[in-house]
Formats: sequence, C-alpha cells, structure tokens
Amino acid sequence: MTLYSDPSRTEAATASASDAPDEGLRRTLGVDRRRFLSTCTAVAAGAVAAPVFGAAPALAQERGRDHDHGRGGQVLVPPHKRGIILYTVRDATGRDPLATDLPSGFREVFKQLARHGYSQVEFAGYRQHANAPGGANLESVEGAKLLRSWLDEYGLRAQGNHGFIPPSWPLTTADLDTFKKHLEIANILGMAHMGTGGDPTGSSYRADWDVAADKWNAMGEIARREGIKLYTHNHDGAYGFLLDGGPLDDQGRPTRSSGIRKLEYFLKVTDPKAVWLEMDIFWAHVAQYKFHTYTAHDGSTRKKVFDPAGLVARNNRRYPLFHAKDGVVSTTNGMGYDMVPFGTGVIDYTTFFSRVGQRNYHNPMIEDDNSPSATDPAQSLREAKISYDNLAALRKRRH
Repeated sequence: MTLYSDPSRTEAATASASDAPDEGLRRTLGVDRRRFLSTCTAVAAGAVAAPVFGAAPALAQERGRDHDHGRGGQVLVPPHKRGIILYTVRDATGRDPLATDLPSGFREVFKQLARHGYSQVEFAGYRQHANAPGGANLESVEGAKLLRSWLDEYGLRAQGNHGFIPPSWPLTTADLDTFKKHLEIANILGMAHMGTGGDPTGSSYRADWDVAADKWNAMGEIARREGIKLYTHNHDGAYGFLLDGGPLDDQGRPTRSSGIRKLEYFLKVTDPKAVWLEMDIFWAHVAQYKFHTYTAHDGSTRKKVFDPAGLVARNNRRYPLFHAKDGVVSTTNGMGYDMVPFGTGVIDYTTFFSRVGQRNYHNPMIEDDNSPSATDPAQSLREAKISYDNLAALRKRRH
C-alpha cells in the first residue's frame, strides 16, 4: 500500500520501452581523451601489491548472470545496470582494516560488492580509513588512478559521484579550478556522470530557481566539454510547489503557486544537453505524500498528486540515474515512509521501472541511509546483498 494513490500504479505506461544501448557502454574507458589511464594499473601496482584473485574482474558479471538464470518474464534492471551508492556502506569504507576482519576500505568493499553481483558504484566522496590501501583521501588524480585500478580488478564501473558542486555564483577561480579537478577525477574513474547529493536551491521562489538554472547551465556546459553529464539529485522539497504568483508578502515575494513543481520548472529552464537529473525515488514518493495540494494564484485550494514515474516518462533522457531506496508506511514521522532495504518495503518498483522503460539507459543505484549500524558492523554489506537480490528479481508483469 501507499498513503496516496500513485498514478504510476494505475495509469497505462506512458514511457517508451526503448532498450537503446547505454551511451556509457559505447564510451571508451582508458583510451582517447583519457590519455593518462594507460598508466593507471602500473601506478596502482607500484603503490599497493595486488594479491591474486583468479578471475576477479568477472565477479560482478558472473553474479548478475546467475541471478537471471531460469526466471520468467522480462528483467526490469539488466545485470550491467545494477548499482549501489557507496554512502549505503560508508561504515565499511570508513572502518579500520587493522581492527576488523570485515571488508574495510574501498578495495575490499569493491570486492565484496562485486561478489554480491553489483556492476556499478556511485561514489559519495573519495575518503576512507587512513589505514586502508591508498590512505585516507583519494580525492586526487593519483588517488583516482588507484581507485580505477581496483574497479577494473573487480569488474565494476563508476557511474557517478555525490561530490563537489561550486558554492559560488558567479564561479570564483578557486571553485572553478576545484570543479575542473573533479571532472578530471571523474574521467579517470570512467564516469559518464558527475553530480551532487543536494538540490539546486532550497528556495521555493521562481527567481531563485532562475538563478540556479543559470548556474547549472554554465557548470553543465563546462562538464559537457569534458564529456561528463552533470546531474542534480532530489530530496522531497525539490518536488514541492513553486511559489510564482498571487499576493506578495512584505518582502515582495509571491505567496501562491501555479501548481508547477520546483524541479519540473528546473527541467524547463535548463539546457537538456548540459543538465541532467538523478531521481531519488524514495524522496519522490515522500513528496507525493507531503505535497498533494497547493494554493492557486486565485486563492483556491487545488489537489495535484505527484506522479514520479510520469515525470520521468515525460523527460526520460534527462534522468540517466535513479536512487533506488525503499520504504514502509509511517503515519508518525511526517514523511509517509520509513526507509528500509530495497525490496522489503511498499514502493512499487515493478510498476515504476515498467512505466519508465528504457532499461538499458537508466542506472538504478541502491541506497539505504540506515544500513550502517553501531551495534552490527556487518549489517550494511549484508543488506546490500539483500537489496541486490531484490533488484535482480524484478520482472515485468505478464498481462
């Protein structure tokens, strides 16, 4: 069940079911403009002696094929599209390998995620425990080369990062230089996308979203010249209603809405060739629960239930990434849902993925903010396995 009637459960699919090849698969990783990648393995080998893992690079792909064997129906998320944001297992990358036998640091976590079956990872920064191979901070060209060697070792692909977005506008020289450094890191890692975990602005006013659009158009064009798609990630507030009309308050700001949602407006005023979005499907459903009526310019109260899958279907190529996190119903926390491991909640991902289609284009990244546990250090990686298995099990319903 859900707390509001989600149109994605009842309407016919409006999205194209195109299975066009993933643009990222056509990108060459380690050649042409990534001229420095040819030395990655040699540099990494000099920094950390690699143990022999046999056929380790095939771990993720082999695991993915195993999960699809013998099941009926169309797979909704193909093996090469099954990913996880490393924030979900941040306790594992951050723990001291000298103090535990559990996987610790990026390299060992990559190995474990590949064993689970994952093919892709999304970074949430480049820091790990200081005692892990490579040291605490891998946010550098040399650090990225080391990370890339480990990704390649276990057959994983980096698909994005929630990292640096310049706070300044217009961009300061220092912010621009840092932004370009992160684009270089993204290219070393082989990312098709780079982004942020925050909204373009926390404001409800159209004028502020116009400024945000100008900034993102400029940053997106810089990223585009480097071959990277720049994306912004949503929380629930970004799908609330824009204040764009009606009587003004004492500071001259509008107090009522046309019924357009903030990120819907952002989609309209940003360049589709330069600015991309990652829908956090959990937070989009929280927005569906929270923001279902608005005060129109004429003062009337109007109902408009948010349809997350419908928005993606209307703007399909603008949403190359998803955060796939699940929830159970809560009537006490003000959000409508409590977060749980993927596939153990009530959000209807079978319908969502069926409606948005283009399964070889979208990149769903498992996320659960609550997986790390202070009392159960193995929990986050264990729940990552549960989530992977549930993502792999999704099949399009037979009619």
